[in-house]
Amino acid sequence: MTATLAEDYKPSDSEPFMNDRQIEYFRRKLLNWKDDIIKESKETISHLQEENHILPDVADRASSETDRSLELRTRDRQRKLISKIDAALKRIDDRSYGYCEDTGEPIGLKRLDARPIATLSIEAQERHEKRERVYRDE
Repeated sequence: MTATLAEDYKPSDSEPFMNDRQIEYFRRKLLNWKDDIIKESKETISHLQEENHILPDVADRASSETDRSLELRTRDRQRKLISKIDAALKRIDDRSYGYCEDTGEPIGLKRLDARPIATLSIEAQERHEKRERVYRDE
């Protein structure tokens, strides 16, 4: 099913939704994003290992620990993002990618291009966030 894509290809509303070219475009976009995250992760791990020395000054040590903690939180967020990317790739494989989990309607190419891991249409996402605010405020 691998479609050939021009380097400058962008999905368009004038073509059938989630055709082979669009599927291949989003697959590549997700795989490239995942590769970038993994590359950054390796750089972070390398940086953390290099910076494993003990600083004599308490303020420097505190600053270093704060930086280390921030990097580790960022890594955790990226780990979760990789899981979402993998889930999106599975949806591509089973051809459910691009369709809202709530309504089954197309999510929209602009939204998918901006957030390729999206599982809800904008309208469904807004409803979800409204419900979340209501329950959080109670």
